[in-house]
Amino acid sequence: MRQGCFRNGCLTLLIVPLLIAVGLFFAFRSSHSIPDRFVLVLPLGGEVDEIRNESSSLPFMPSRGPLSLQEILFVLDHAVTDERVREVLLDIEGLRSSPAKVAELRGAVEKVRKGGKRVTALLHSAEDSDYLLATACDSIIVERGGSLLLDGLKAESLFYTTPLGKIGVKVQAAQWKKYKSGIEPYVRTGASKEYFEQINALLDEVYSDYLTSVSNRRNITKSFFEAIINDEALLSANRAKVLGLVDGIASSWELQRALTKKITGKELSSDNDAYVSAAEYRAAVPWPRNSTTDEAVAVITMSGTIVRSLGELGEGIDVETLQRSLDAALENKKVKAIVLRIDSPGGDALASADMLQMLDSAAVKKPLVVSMSGVAASGGYMAALAGKTIVAHPLTITGSIGVYALKPNISGLADNIGLKRTVVTRGRYADANTPFKPLEGEAYNKFLVASGEVYDDFIGKVAISRKMTVADVDAVAGGRVWTGSRALTAGLVDRMGGFFDAIQAAQLLAKIDATKKPEILLYPVQKSWFESLLAGKSASFSERVVVAIKKQLMHEMLPRQQFSSMQLFYEMLMSSGQLHILAVMPGEIIIN
Repeated sequence: MRQGCFRNGCLTLLIVPLLIAVGLFFAFRSSHSIPDRFVLVLPLGGEVDEIRNESSSLPFMPSRGPLSLQEILFVLDHAVTDERVREVLLDIEGLRSSPAKVAELRGAVEKVRKGGKRVTALLHSAEDSDYLLATACDSIIVERGGSLLLDGLKAESLFYTTPLGKIGVKVQAAQWKKYKSGIEPYVRTGASKEYFEQINALLDEVYSDYLTSVSNRRNITKSFFEAIINDEALLSANRAKVLGLVDGIASSWELQRALTKKITGKELSSDNDAYVSAAEYRAAVPWPRNSTTDEAVAVITMSGTIVRSLGELGEGIDVETLQRSLDAALENKKVKAIVLRIDSPGGDALASADMLQMLDSAAVKKPLVVSMSGVAASGGYMAALAGKTIVAHPLTITGSIGVYALKPNISGLADNIGLKRTVVTRGRYADANTPFKPLEGEAYNKFLVASGEVYDDFIGKVAISRKMTVADVDAVAGGRVWTGSRALTAGLVDRMGGFFDAIQAAQLLAKIDATKKPEILLYPVQKSWFESLLAGKSASFSERVVVAIKKQLMHEMLPRQQFSSMQLFYEMLMSSGQLHILAVMPGEIIIN
């Protein structure tokens, strides 16, 4: 047996001081003060996650990820009243986000402008989402040599039935009901009429908002802007300026030079840089906001797919994480109300039901308001039923009240590769739920009945929470997807609004003085890299270091949600081929 300092205990004694030293170095390096007057620079690009998980970031591998939506909203909220912030610059490139998130960002920018701060957008090679957000600003500058690709919106789905069949894999499915189209990629070769009905309705509403927002902000007609989309699509910076879509053309350096001179009265130099990044600003202000009372509102975020338990590299929200957050909020005597912020397409049906039960119990003890972000659908909507008030953005994707179940059959694949098996059973159905053969006869009927019972339970929960009859719920359920504004008409949500509207609603329910700003406590508590390394219950320290590095590499190298539909199928197949009953959105709408 090997001895010396390569054993885990000794290795820990070497690694921990090194990590602490490196962490202190990075903390010291980033803790400089900010100037008395500056331009707040907010980079916006790629996915906009609801919250950011910092626990995977190691001090020697600092996270380069963008700020989360909630961080951006709090940063801009600070900027409204901070006299040091003279202007705000949105540096926008390659934004990919849901319609509701883009709209909430637009609302936050409008709040800054109403507070008397000028907001400028810098576009590089922009697409529709970049431009839509930019129109909320006072002026739009396109980088010299840049362009605008304004080609409208599209929805795209991939169908795996044929390629899976070619390798000998088939899928059995139970669908409750016909609008729950999440099964279609695995059992059809093209979209159903119900899918087209839903996706067209969603695109119509999002496209109308796009045209209306741009035309109002740029003082042009909707028909004029739509003609640009249909007839030109790709515009040079000069052409965009001629058409009145942008206000100026400048390089990043030219703009920085001009803003620095405007703010400081001096030329740009290494000692006279008026730019402060949003990340630096976040670290220099009271977080998440200034409070004027000891009373608090807890914001608990459910972000990502709902699962029973997260693996070491898993992302999403699981039952244990939600329970820890609820326990912390309920035990804290300062917390007078809870805001449940949901950005989830749903997921595991049983986990969703467990979460609703916990949330219902919490709502009895403290007022609970639900705030819907980009998507709060299916299992995400089920969790929302605990809210005394449900606040949704007009473009939030919600509803999708329904379930489906998938069962893989790899018998063809086994035959192709010559894989044989011998099975000895006790019990009539002991081998029914195997991936090596399809469900047949009574076993298949039980498969259908089980998913149907979950659906009936789901609509029953909605009926009780929303004070509707089961028949009325079924009429708006069946897997139908709604925008927030149409969900309000359907009786599925209570009012329109954003993140801070929900906090105000919770403050009102908790009878916190309306003239005060309650403290905001954010859950799940984001652990630092060092806390995460020490928090493991069973794994050794060195194993936890390896997991943290894996997480960081996954975040750095792999786009989030890449091949998300096939990933769901893969995870199901790897779980011994067990059938999965899911309450999850059939797809998502992202503005490019």
